[in-house]
Parts: sequence; structure tokens; C-alpha cells
Amino acid sequence: MSREHPPGELQMIPIDSIRVLNPRDRNAQVFEEIVGNIKALGLKKPVTVTPRTDANGSYFLLICGEGRLKAFLNLGQTEIPAMVVHVSDEDAFIMSLAENIARRQGRPLELLAGIDLLKKQGYDRREIAKKTGLSYDYVSGILQLLENGEERLLVAVERERIPLSAALTIAGAGSNDKDIQAALQEAYESGQLRGNQLLRARKIIERRRNLGRSVAKNGPRRSTNVTSASLIRTYQQEVDRQRLMVRKAELVQQRLLFVTEALRQLLTDEDFTNLLRAEGLDTLPKYLNDRVWPLGRAA
Repeated sequence: MSREHPPGELQMIPIDSIRVLNPRDRNAQVFEEIVGNIKALGLKKPVTVTPRTDANGSYFLLICGEGRLKAFLNLGQTEIPAMVVHVSDEDAFIMSLAENIARRQGRPLELLAGIDLLKKQGYDRREIAKKTGLSYDYVSGILQLLENGEERLLVAVERERIPLSAALTIAGAGSNDKDIQAALQEAYESGQLRGNQLLRARKIIERRRNLGRSVAKNGPRRSTNVTSASLIRTYQQEVDRQRLMVRKAELVQQRLLFVTEALRQLLTDEDFTNLLRAEGLDTLPKYLNDRVWPLGRAA
């Protein structure tokens, strides 16, 4: 059965009130990149939490964003932007799984479309920066590229192929080849583009010249309106893909509930438990035991 999760509320949450149930070790290089990106650009996406209460009081259970949370701690922050949702432990598990899959397969245009939508709803750049956790300079740069229809450069920035500052320099050069080459030279001499980044920038400029500023596959695009439509179309395709992923996650959830209930019934069978005890298999890992007996096992 499909279940709709209630919309979340964006809040600033004290980091020390957030608990991580299953902390993961991260590659040191990847973690340093996360810290560096947040330090330079701000938080691109809030973490997701759900409120809980126990004998020690109220706290928040982290659903998604452990890397971002640890990076904020590393930078000495005491609060973090968080999307607060009210869901069960099981739904939190499914949401976390879906988030991990989406992060591996997701496309960067979702973030760009979100910034563009906030602007169309009347929010200024500082308000957008506050709501998204991004830096003001980053939001200003992204909106400048959006307003100029520089979709190809936007995607390159979001995929970290070239820095935002270099993309703005290239966009400022317009379509004149001589000005673009001068912009590349300026970006190289100022240190904005180095090594492989310079090679990537040249490839992006070549595609921009031959195929247009849009990443659509049907050739050059001239107007900003078409570019905006391309963003919306791509975003809708991503929404459809996410819906399919959620349906698959719900199927996994149903199977998990079936297995849990079957195991609970088996463990109430005295003959079966005697057999397990004889083989030394009468104990369960804590996580599995808590799932099978959420209220504790009756004596």
C-alpha cells in the first residue's frame, strides 16, 4: 500500500540534538571534499531528521546527511539547516535508502530548478541562500547563469567540472571566440582553472559553441525560454524516476514486514526455539531483535 509522507519543515537544528543510529566510516579524501565544498559554497541540501523522545528528553534522529552533519561539526558549527519530517522508524529507514540511491543516480538540474523556482516565487538572493543553506555568492552566481540561459555551464558547475567563478567568466565573454579565449586565459592566470579543469572548460566551450547553451539533444537553443523549458522537462523526468524508485522501495518495505512477521511467528513456536537453543542459535542481533520485538518480548 502506498503511503504519502507529510511535507517537512525547514529549521535550524542544534547539532548536539541530532543522533546518528548507524554511523558510517567515510573515505578521508571524500570527506575532505565535502568539508571543502561546504566551506566554499555553503550547504547545498539540508539534512533530514525526524523528532523523537526518550527517557532523556527530546532529540532528532538523522535520516539523511551524515556526511554533511560531520562536515558542519568539523567546521565548528553548532547548528545545521534540517528538513524536519514526522515519520516512523520504518519509513525513516526507507527514506534513507531512497536518499542514498538518489544521491548516486540523481542529476544536478534538480537543485538548479529549485533555486529558479524560489526566485520565481519572489524570494530574493539572500532569502534563497538562507532557505537552501547555500552561500549568497553561490546563489547569485547560479541565478546569473540561469538568467543568461547558460544551462551547459550550470551543469558543468554542479558536476564540479569547472568552478563557478570560471563559468561566470566564460559566460561574461558572450559568444565571441576571441573574448572567450581571453576569458580562458584570464581564468588560467588567476588560478580559477588548472590542469584537467582547463581541458574540461575547453570541451564545454566547444560544445557550447556547436550545440548551444542548452544541454538538450536537439541542437542549439537560442532563447532563455527554451532553456527554462528544458530545465523543467528534465526536472519532471527526474521526478518520474524518483517515483519509480519510491515504488520499488515500498515493495522492499512490504517484503521486510513479511519477513519480520514470519520470523516473529517462528520464534513463538516452542519446538522451533528449542531447536535453535540446542544449536546455540537462540539469540538475535540487537537491531533485528528490536525490529522483531519492538515492544520487548513477552515473558
